Amino acid sequence: MKKLLLSIALLAMVCGTADAQSFLEKMKERAKNAAEQNLGNKVEKGVNDVLDGNLGKKNKQQKEKAEEAAKAAPATAAWTCEECGKTGNTGKFCDECGAKKPGGEAAPAAKPAPKKQVESAYAKTDFVPGDEIFFEDPVEGERLGEFPLHWDFLRGEECEVMTIDGQQAIKLSGWFTDIAPLMKEDDYLPEEFTVEFDVWSNPTGGSSNNDHIDLVLRSEESDYCVFVALNPAFNELSETEGAPTLDYSFITPGGDLRNGTTPGENVQKLIVPDSWLHVAASFNKRAFKYYVNGVRMVNLPNVARPTRMLLRSVSNCDEQDRFFIKNVRLAKGAVPLYDRLASDGKIVTYAITFELGKADLKPESMVEINRIAKLMQENPGLEFEVQGHCDSTGSDKVNDPLSQKRAEAIVAALVEQGIAESRLTPVGKGSHEPIASNSTDEGRAKNRRVEFVKK
Repeated sequence: MKKLLLSIALLAMVCGTADAQSFLEKMKERAKNAAEQNLGNKVEKGVNDVLDGNLGKKNKQQKEKAEEAAKAAPATAAWTCEECGKTGNTGKFCDECGAKKPGGEAAPAAKPAPKKQVESAYAKTDFVPGDEIFFEDPVEGERLGEFPLHWDFLRGEECEVMTIDGQQAIKLSGWFTDIAPLMKEDDYLPEEFTVEFDVWSNPTGGSSNNDHIDLVLRSEESDYCVFVALNPAFNELSETEGAPTLDYSFITPGGDLRNGTTPGENVQKLIVPDSWLHVAASFNKRAFKYYVNGVRMVNLPNVARPTRMLLRSVSNCDEQDRFFIKNVRLAKGAVPLYDRLASDGKIVTYAITFELGKADLKPESMVEINRIAKLMQENPGLEFEVQGHCDSTGSDKVNDPLSQKRAEAIVAALVEQGIAESRLTPVGKGSHEPIASNSTDEGRAKNRRVEFVKK
């Protein structure tokens, strides 16, 4: 401001004419208005910051963040902040405004956060896996490029065994592709049953309306009793196209057709791109429930009874290899834990599963572990021998120690839920106590189990 007035004064002295004086007056007036405007802007910004709760609070948070980062960071050459001009910074963040050091480490990936959300969701689910498995296909050990051994091809373009994320899975390609479990009878679904499968979540591709993986439950009277279409696609180029969606239709016992939609934001928060999603469904006489990563998405109380099922892939995007599935499992409806314990003296479960060849519990296993923990909390005198059982695939040299480690992992998970370790004894049984023939896929599926034997 002072420099501006000085310049104006010098100009007046040099010019010395009436016109110059008039020009001088105009310049003074402009300078005054500019100063007042500048002051007004600062006052307005200050008021807005106070009203928004940002002034002071944000700077304080940034400063605290910068101080913490500076303490943790090793001594480095001083640098100047590009945001506020502060010099002498030595940490990863500016001491004044908290801005990140130019060329510093990239911000941590955001992917683990939704993963924790997904894992915690399993603890809250009410899904109860069936007790007796009558169809299971982990898609392991099959020849790549061949049609999957345990499935029937109903229609479509292509279906074959491929590898994705280092694991074998069934690839479903083309506009419409339908496959169904290869069963001896058409009427194979009981009055109470559960369905589970894993589907690969592609990060991009397709529109929200034209790309989905469908669970279709059928009967002799109807082409479908329940139809649930899940689109787990993410499209990085659009906020609306390609967002995860879930739509469903069903037939009532009286023959009425009804439709529904689950809000997209409820689906999206459960899905981690480039990962396996766990889909599950249960049917109890006429009640149907559908889950994504352990969270219930659909709850229908009045549905016509289905007798068979199929999985359908629908893809209308340029990338035709949209969906990969594995770990498909059909099982008869579950019996309450206490009833099983009272009648058999033990609880046999197939709902506790592990990563292939490892003792790492899969997140969905927490559903059954939490149920066991609740049972033990309600019955303080209850003690279990926790047995891990394998099928005959692999050698005893591998299976025996692996089953022991898996039993120990289950005990550790129960201890984390507040159960005293003294009430649990882990025992690895390997493949030495089969309850079915190991010569069939169904028999091997029954032998891969966990037993809680009352002590």
